[in-house]
Amino acid sequence: MFEDVGLAGIQDREVPSLGVGEVLVKVAATGICGTDRAILLGEFPARRGVVLGHEAVGAVAVVGSGVSSVAPGDRVVINPTYYCGRCRPCRRGLPAHCPAKAGREVGVDRDGTMADFAVVPERFVHRLPVSVSYRRGALVEPLACVLNNLRAAQPRWDDQVLVLGGGPIGALCAMVLARRGARVALAERDPGRAEIARRLLPRTVRVLAPEEAAGSERQASDVVIDTTGSVPVDVLSAVAAGGTVVVMGEREAGVATVPLRALVTRGIRLVGAGPYRPTDFELAVDLARDLPLEELVTHVLPLERYTEALALLAVAPDGPGRSSPGRGYGAMKVLLASDGSLTS
Repeated sequence: MFEDVGLAGIQDREVPSLGVGEVLVKVAATGICGTDRAILLGEFPARRGVVLGHEAVGAVAVVGSGVSSVAPGDRVVINPTYYCGRCRPCRRGLPAHCPAKAGREVGVDRDGTMADFAVVPERFVHRLPVSVSYRRGALVEPLACVLNNLRAAQPRWDDQVLVLGGGPIGALCAMVLARRGARVALAERDPGRAEIARRLLPRTVRVLAPEEAAGSERQASDVVIDTTGSVPVDVLSAVAAGGTVVVMGEREAGVATVPLRALVTRGIRLVGAGPYRPTDFELAVDLARDLPLEELVTHVLPLERYTEALALLAVAPDGPGRSSPGRGYGAMKVLLASDGSLTS
């Protein structure tokens, strides 16, 4: 659980009790998200004492009264983006912008899934297709994020797409675009992570070295997707006239300065897609049948080895109130497993 900036720990708790319409999930694995990393680095606010994690798969252990869509033993993936279904945005078909959901999101100020068990309302539990392993299913939630932002980008068949950031989200963007036949390049500043991306992604994806990312390679991009949460000052020079910039990454204190005249005269669309919709999540579950998402999983570690897992993602906890980026990335996607069979 999150104790303070730079400090996480494991705590014994009672198995959560169920309410009406709720499901108790025995968590198999949870992916470490950039949000989890940002929380520990002090770059994203979270409630102290909250259980982190929201990219989870597992099996239904117990169902509460009134639950009919899943049964004990069903393999499931959790949609952590809750919505009420009653407020004005929900009634207008915008549940992703529901202001009435409890907390920001699961694993931020509502207990998350880096635990043996998690309680989830029935509507946010989806059965995994038989052909989808837990390793693959753990990337369904990040895939939903990617699908939402690619829809906002509206890439055309002949577009050149540049993805900024070679972490799991950037790599997923590149993977999906490559599967669609798009011309896609990925730029990553960290040499270690760039090399991992080069090794894991389809050969049609051009992974740019740090020095190339600042050069002329970027000038012809029709779509730029920033997954870093720190939009570079010169982002408009990376996109062609009439192109689109999608700001996908987010940091609580992130600020960008954009030259408005260039934005207007060159006809650039600057887009923030917002959270994914329930239909995006359902589509991600379906597409997971065909996308080799597990190829991006480089490490699966037991939950108690969370410190080692964080170190692989360049997080060096320094104690309460202190945390710093580590020396570099040693992994792409890291899963923390409660199911011992996944780590064998």
